[in-house]
Amino acid sequence: MAIHKSFVKGFKSELVVHSPGRINFIGEHTDYNNGFVLPTAIDKKIVFSFQKNDSEHECKIYSSSYDKMLDVNLSDLKPSKEEWENYILGVLSEISKISNGVKGFDCIIESQLPIGAGISSSAALECGLAYGLNELFNLNLSKIELVELSQRAEHNYVGTKCGIMDQFASVMSENEKVILLDCKSKHYRLIDAHFEPYKILLLNTNVSHNLASSEYNTRREECERVREIISKTYTKVKSLREVTKSMLDEYRDELTDVLYRRAYYVIEENDRVLQASELLEKKDIQGFGKLMYQSHRGLQHLYEVSCPELDFLVDFSEDYSQIIGSRMMGGGFGGCTINLIHADSVNDYIINVKEAYRKEFNIELTSFVTVPSQGTIIQANGTKH
Repeated sequence: MAIHKSFVKGFKSELVVHSPGRINFIGEHTDYNNGFVLPTAIDKKIVFSFQKNDSEHECKIYSSSYDKMLDVNLSDLKPSKEEWENYILGVLSEISKISNGVKGFDCIIESQLPIGAGISSSAALECGLAYGLNELFNLNLSKIELVELSQRAEHNYVGTKCGIMDQFASVMSENEKVILLDCKSKHYRLIDAHFEPYKILLLNTNVSHNLASSEYNTRREECERVREIISKTYTKVKSLREVTKSMLDEYRDELTDVLYRRAYYVIEENDRVLQASELLEKKDIQGFGKLMYQSHRGLQHLYEVSCPELDFLVDFSEDYSQIIGSRMMGGGFGGCTINLIHADSVNDYIINVKEAYRKEFNIELTSFVTVPSQGTIIQANGTKH
């Protein structure tokens, strides 16, 4: 549209923010159970350009991906029918609850992140906007406050009761590191990410089954139900983080098979994350990869958030000797698999797996190699904060 082009052409950026997507090596659906995760930011990102517009309440936010303009009045925030707009409106709403410092601004958003791929384009959108407004209007919010604010935006405006991992990884990551994050205490440790001679390959199924958002919240409710039952006796149990296998087995007769499987997966996955972090520190990448495969089978059979396309890709990888680890990544029902593949085999493997995937599903597979990267940064006059 001509009006959008003129907006972009006349834009005088005061501030540029890069907010990355994230990968998670292991620890899926554990974050909202106060468990452990092992994520990092990646080298694909959303770029935000900001300028103040000297108004009190009026904002114009243009998304180049959607070629749409969002007009916002800060004094009259209300949810939109457009999901991408609600991530933005949610951040503005959460900031308004703790600060009246944000005034009228304009923003251009340009994304390199595929939507629905399980690499948290939503968290990158929330965190980049919050980070930029914090700088533009000198709100003096800490990084962890920005992380928590962005999570609340997704809870309250989008309706996805996500854990803290995605936003934490988007903001707190560092180059060539992975984060071992305790989602209960928010304590974290950076671990050197040395996977040589293996590369991190993401395979995007390019499917997003519409169960994704509804089943995500259902899984959360199922975990909460287990916690409620067990905490009648074990009163200190505040989440599945505190539940052991022996405690779970005590309640085997009270739990449905579905609830038992959900909790069993979470308990095992938390153990796998801690094992994986130790193996990474020892540079035992083979052992690390085996845990990734185990994680996928748990997600497939116990937590039941996989889908035929994801299972096909993991099965294909498991039959390929140059791939030492593979699993689905993200909420499930579509999105990406994450694979550890020998650097010498990347190109040949991509050709083979794309052909097999096309033959099986008549869908084009997309892929990219990525590296552990810096979290959200502000770029102003060539400096980074």
